[in-house]
Amino acid sequence: MTLKDFRIGWRTLVQEPAYSLVVILGLGVGLAASLLLFGFVHYSWQYNAQVPDASNVYVVKHRANLDPKAPWYDQAPLLLWGAASKAPGVVAATGYLPSRPNGAGFTVNVGGQLSQVESLTVLPGFAEMLGLHAVQGNLATALDKPDSFAISEKAALRVFGTVNAVGRTVKAEGQLVRVGAVLRTPPANTTIPFDVLLGVNSVLMEKGFREEMLTGAQGWPGKLLVRVRSTASVPGIEAALQAALDKAPLWHRLAPEVKQRLGKRKIMDIALSPLREAYFDQEVEGNFIAAAGDRAKRAVVTGLGAIAALILALAAMNYVNLAAVRMLRRQREVAMRKVLGASVRQILLHLLAESMLVAMVATAVGLLLAWLALPMFSELVNRDLDGLLTADNIGAALVMGMLLGVVTAAWPVWIAVRVRPGAALAGRAGTESARGMQFRRAMTVVQVATAMGFASVTLAVAWQTEFAMRTYPGFDPAPLLIVELPFETMNAPEKARSFAVELSAQRAVSGLAISEDAVGRNNGVFHRELKRPGGAAATTEMKWVGVTFFEQYRIKPEAGRLFDSRIDKEDDPVPLVINAIAARELGFANPADAIGQTLVLPGIVNKPVYKRVVGIAPEVRFHSLRETPRAMGYELATAGTILTVRAAGSVADAERAARGVWSKHFPDAIMKAHRASDILAINYADDARMAKLLAVATGIALAIAAFGTYVLSAHTVQRRSKEIVLRKLYGARRRDIGQLVLREIGALTLVAAAIGLPLAAVAIQRYLATFVEHAPVGYWTMLFALAATVAIALVAVARHAWIAIRMMPAEALRV
Repeated sequence: MTLKDFRIGWRTLVQEPAYSLVVILGLGVGLAASLLLFGFVHYSWQYNAQVPDASNVYVVKHRANLDPKAPWYDQAPLLLWGAASKAPGVVAATGYLPSRPNGAGFTVNVGGQLSQVESLTVLPGFAEMLGLHAVQGNLATALDKPDSFAISEKAALRVFGTVNAVGRTVKAEGQLVRVGAVLRTPPANTTIPFDVLLGVNSVLMEKGFREEMLTGAQGWPGKLLVRVRSTASVPGIEAALQAALDKAPLWHRLAPEVKQRLGKRKIMDIALSPLREAYFDQEVEGNFIAAAGDRAKRAVVTGLGAIAALILALAAMNYVNLAAVRMLRRQREVAMRKVLGASVRQILLHLLAESMLVAMVATAVGLLLAWLALPMFSELVNRDLDGLLTADNIGAALVMGMLLGVVTAAWPVWIAVRVRPGAALAGRAGTESARGMQFRRAMTVVQVATAMGFASVTLAVAWQTEFAMRTYPGFDPAPLLIVELPFETMNAPEKARSFAVELSAQRAVSGLAISEDAVGRNNGVFHRELKRPGGAAATTEMKWVGVTFFEQYRIKPEAGRLFDSRIDKEDDPVPLVINAIAARELGFANPADAIGQTLVLPGIVNKPVYKRVVGIAPEVRFHSLRETPRAMGYELATAGTILTVRAAGSVADAERAARGVWSKHFPDAIMKAHRASDILAINYADDARMAKLLAVATGIALAIAAFGTYVLSAHTVQRRSKEIVLRKLYGARRRDIGQLVLREIGALTLVAAAIGLPLAAVAIQRYLATFVEHAPVGYWTMLFALAATVAIALVAVARHAWIAIRMMPAEALRV
């Protein structure tokens, strides 16, 4: 293949601009979608790949056995740090914690400009474990000095406006600290993200916190990492850590009733999980210490890769279909070339060059479209994909384009090679073998079936997502604003009280309520065992709320009463509200029978706490529709950092009032405020993004199916032109001719429905099975998809049906 072949191919394409534009754009759009999806799949599989010897680094996880329903956490008691360092087969061990619970980080003040940074407090060996190196300053010194810290380049640019930040100072929570080192920004695909690193000696960490990280004396959980030898026994290391935990002096202080509840079970189970698999670890949940962070289902990522391959295949089929029809029209040209002495090799190379030229131009168009669509795609998948279009990925895309050009040339070349000059030049050009026709029909069926399946699944996902978002959560979220109080208020509750008092006096505010967390968000989930003296016990999820919580949420009791500011006192340990599920699990046939009863909360190392049930609360949606409602209990406590503001008028006015008061009480903190409905919607944000992503894929698939149907109908009319005019001469009506064209396309559409719709039904059922409550998604989504696909097919064939109806016998029968 020479440059001359490409020049001839280019001139051929230029001569038919409409055809060239259609095939290049069709292939380019398919390539753009595939490149983005393939890039995201590759991005997902490369999580934590930047860690040196990542395949031998493990996360230490734990599960507490006091609660039979307890999940796994990617944390373990910090006392295991020393034991892990000494365990046989362990090369190194280290640990870290979010500097503030749940990644809240710090608000830093630089010259009056406030910025939020995500901070980790790390144990010795953390930098070596993750392969971190300073590009400026000294990392070891930055993590050792109390008034120093390390910052990433991206965070330095955001906070200081420059990456040359060594020596610059910031004010954080009343302390003045200095940048001791600047690190390269960690990649976006890591489960250990950070802006700032602190050492355990930092002045920003309390003494008790520092001692616990170093000794683990109180049994606090933290994030632990171990690097093992490639020949080491992971089960053996797990056993060593489990033994060290079981022997810890801390557990000797367990209350007798706790030991009785445990029986032969261990207080905690310990497990090691590969760091490279952390992104796909679905059994891990978040808690008050740290959220679970970015996670994905392996099946979903694999499914996106399959969708990318399918879209690319559909785009390739579309091009092959168009190129094959075009080659049937060019049979006389090919025949003349053969008569003039062109060899099969020359014809093959020319057509291959033409196909590769189309594929490479389409790849360039696809890369341009992918670059333009990357911000929107990043938002759809909720990941930072700025580094997706690297030189390596662009090179891989170009190689894929070249391979696509070779593969898609195969069928048109086969048609050209089989052209017989005598038959083509005698006027019998345009004929096609039965096998060729069946092959192109099969491609059209696949295109239509895929479009129909995508449309069905997209409708089902969108409907279920809308249903979930509109499901009544147990209260009206419309007038509620959620304000997150600074972490410092946990140690200085008087600041929170003074802020609340002044805010409640604002005309835009109707009332306030304090709670441990916002309804619908589970950053502070913890379970306790409620027990009837001498009776049944129930593992109950406990919520800390203020006395005005139920009043401001306008939640009414199912029986008895709820907390009442006129009766109850803040932080009173006696009153307890439970839901009906908890009452039934405690053995009460009628939930109302629990009112007035005394329940016991067994302490772990302290004395039991006795509580009295004052009322039964209705179901409140603290969890998504994917989770079965569970036993719930409410205690009075003001230790929470979530303030719910009920607006007297609009929520926007209440937020403006809150920001005005905030600046007086917390001048060094950034106010975070959310509408209550937005927090509830976060539970279904991934579903909403999936619906949008599927909608885009459906649009591309429908467009490709329309092209395929259009081409097939055009060739049908061309192939059967003589039959059509003969039917006319023998009295066929216009309606009969139109039905002749539509019948073939209709039959293929029905075959596509028989293939695509059952597969869509299986996919829909599997998706809905992840919810405990779902919308009444019946077969109407598939019927609607069928109707939409048929409508698009009718539009695609209408022009050629009209051409067939108006076809003149004299023109069709002319040789």
